[in-house]
Amino acid sequence: MELTLAQWGQVLTLSMIAVALGMDAFSLGIGLGMRRLSVRQMAWLSLSVGIFHILMPLVGMGLGRLLGSVIKEIAVTFGGGMLCFQGLNMLYQVLRGDKAEKIEIQSVTETLLLSLSVSMDSLSAGLSLGLFDTDVILTILLFGIAGLMMAGTGLLLGRFVGGWIGRYGEILGGFILLFLGGKFLF
Repeated sequence: MELTLAQWGQVLTLSMIAVALGMDAFSLGIGLGMRRLSVRQMAWLSLSVGIFHILMPLVGMGLGRLLGSVIKEIAVTFGGGMLCFQGLNMLYQVLRGDKAEKIEIQSVTETLLLSLSVSMDSLSAGLSLGLFDTDVILTILLFGIAGLMMAGTGLLLGRFVGGWIGRYGEILGGFILLFLGGKFLF
C-alpha cells in the first residue's frame, strides 16, 4: 500500500509533534541519567513514559473529537492555539529552571507519577489533534515510540554527557510546537 502525499504529510507532522513532546522526557531523562540509575530503573521508566505517551493523547483525542463536534467552526483555530500554548509552556519551563534535580524514583508509584507528569503535554496535544480528525492509531504509536525512545536516550546520554543538552532539546521541542500551531492559526 502506497501512501498519498497528504498521508505522508500527516506522518511527518505527527512525527514532529511526537518528537517535540518527547523532548520533555528526553531532558528529564538526561537529568535522571546523571544519577547513574540501574539498567532496570532506566528500562522501567522508559517503558512507563512510552505507555503514558500512548494513554494521554488517546484520552485527549477522545475529548478533542467530542469538543470538535460542538465547536466545528473554530476547532482548527482552537487546536492550533493549543499547540502554540504548549510550545510556549515548554519554553517557559526551560527558562524557569531544571526540574530534574528534585525528582526521586525509588518506587513504582513515583515512577508512574513521574511518567504521568512528563506525559501531560501529550494530553493537550491529543486534544488539539482530536479536533483535526487525525489518525488515532498512527498518532498513539508515534507518540508512544517517541516517548519511550527519547526517555531511554536521555537516560543513557545523561550518564555520559550531562545536563546541558536537555535544555536545548526542550527549547527545540517548544519551537517545533509553536511552528506547527502557528501553521494552523495563519
